[in-house]
Amino acid sequence: MDIIEKALEFEKRKQTFITTSDRIIASREVKSLILNVNEVYKENKDPELMDLMKRLTVIKQKIEKRLKGRPKSS
Repeated sequence: MDIIEKALEFEKRKQTFITTSDRIIASREVKSLILNVNEVYKENKDPELMDLMKRLTVIKQKIEKRLKGRPKSS
């Protein structure tokens, strides 16, 4: 259950990523956590794990939205 503890710690961590490289690292980390939690979920089908993956996915989407930036208007 070490993976779940890491995921919960990441979720509670302050989400202020100053530089682009910080955001990229965080995005890769949360993607890895989601995939690892998914492997555990496949084994025991715990609904709490699904909720955890959904919360992590929201965090990942916010990070990636910030990475893409604003579209340039013409």
